[in-house]
Amino acid sequence: MPKAKKSPASGNLAKAKAEKDLCDAFLKLRDAEEVRRFLRDICTPKEISDLADRWWVAKLLDEDKHSYREIHTITGVSVTTVGRVARFLQQENYQGYRIVIDRSKK
Repeated sequence: MPKAKKSPASGNLAKAKAEKDLCDAFLKLRDAEEVRRFLRDICTPKEISDLADRWWVAKLLDEDKHSYREIHTITGVSVTTVGRVARFLQQENYQGYRIVIDRSKK
């Protein structure tokens, strides 16, 4: 008997569950060292570097002291990526950068 094909909707549900499971996994980590170890297991060195760069860009943008070009020069991140981080920091509904930046200031 042939296997039933998964519908795109069931694939999306599975991906959503996998994303939730990943978020829950992060919540189980106790400190920065455990997060670092988990990231090294789950990400490539390039992915970790890209995440770290985006976080650095978000913090520089939040300081509101540098132009996009200056941030590009400081970090080596493309101006396009600086703009993308700025959009998520300032306009998108997720507000993940904002939550962590604001909590870091307290």
